[in-house]
Amino acid sequence: MKFSTRAERIEPFYVMEVAKAAQAMAREVAGTREPMIFLNIGEPDFTAPPLVQQAAERAIRDGLTQYTNALGLEPLRERISDWYATRFGVDVPARRIVITAGASAALQLACLALIDAGDEVLMPDPSYPCNRHFVSAAEGKAVLIPTTAEERFQLSAAKVEAAWGEKTRGVLLASPSNPTGTSIAPDELRAIHQVVRAKGGLTIIDEIYLGLSYEEQYSHSALALGDDIISINSFSKYFNMTGWRLGWMVVPDAMVPVVERLAQNLFICASTISQHAALACFEAESIAEYERRRAEFKARRDYFIPELNKLGLSVPVMPDGAFYAWADCTQVAHRLGVDGSWDFAFELMRRAHLAITPGRDFGTADTARHVRFSTANSMAQLHEAVSRLQRLIG
Repeated sequence: MKFSTRAERIEPFYVMEVAKAAQAMAREVAGTREPMIFLNIGEPDFTAPPLVQQAAERAIRDGLTQYTNALGLEPLRERISDWYATRFGVDVPARRIVITAGASAALQLACLALIDAGDEVLMPDPSYPCNRHFVSAAEGKAVLIPTTAEERFQLSAAKVEAAWGEKTRGVLLASPSNPTGTSIAPDELRAIHQVVRAKGGLTIIDEIYLGLSYEEQYSHSALALGDDIISINSFSKYFNMTGWRLGWMVVPDAMVPVVERLAQNLFICASTISQHAALACFEAESIAEYERRRAEFKARRDYFIPELNKLGLSVPVMPDGAFYAWADCTQVAHRLGVDGSWDFAFELMRRAHLAITPGRDFGTADTARHVRFSTANSMAQLHEAVSRLQRLIG
């Protein structure tokens, strides 16, 4: 069978390959004194709160299960618009908000709407692998620009200016970022956007972890920079609705009918049940619960990352959002007699029954030295993970 060159360009998603190996080992050690601990997948251990679950049940019971408009339920678009106003102090009209089948669909729609064959999109290295694959699937080319800890593993205006070429279409950023949990400093983000705007390019920014920001200086949406920002968001992370497959995008007015036409053909609409359920996310009771959970995520960060540093798993930049730790494992891997983050991850899986993610997925800039820990797990599990690491390498 002959497959398309487009499909062949898409690399394996190693996060999921490692997850499969971890699941297989978990079955082997189930019921032992050390069952598998999963710190590899970026999925909150919390599920949708009661009001959201009840809203989904109500939608099914009332027969609210048929197609919606491709742009999404109007009441949900209005709720999101209100959330931007109250949470971030930004005026985002509902007409510019498009409900999608997760942030993945939003990124796919953005890339298909804006990228032509051969267009280049600048991205930081390290960064979330699927983002560059969305660019590739649209026949574009992701250009990864190495970043450093001093830059918070984010692009700078100077690097964007230097890397811009004849084929450059724009930038695809993420703030906070996966895998580092770091955000772009507000002044730097403004400077990046000024460079891109001056060159007639596009600024696309993944803000799916924005609700899980822990420091005031980074808790601002890029949408405040202008109506030409394209922002991608999701109900998966802050709103704890991963499997519900619901997200949204905010686009310039001129882009709405283009995205609508693509969405009609590619997706018809996002899940109707999920959309009705998501209306309950913005109730005061739900928001209070999400904020309690955000505080819990912060507490996990504040405990776990200092413990990694003590063990020699150096986290060079304290994450200001999301639930990740991007740790240099070089020193510890050497002590265990292995080389590089890939072998180190499997060594931890084998000897400590601890699943983490090697850096291979996230680019090539020192990613062989780094692993990603996810702190989207209970504090009890994090304490146990630290105990096992101490016994193994302490």
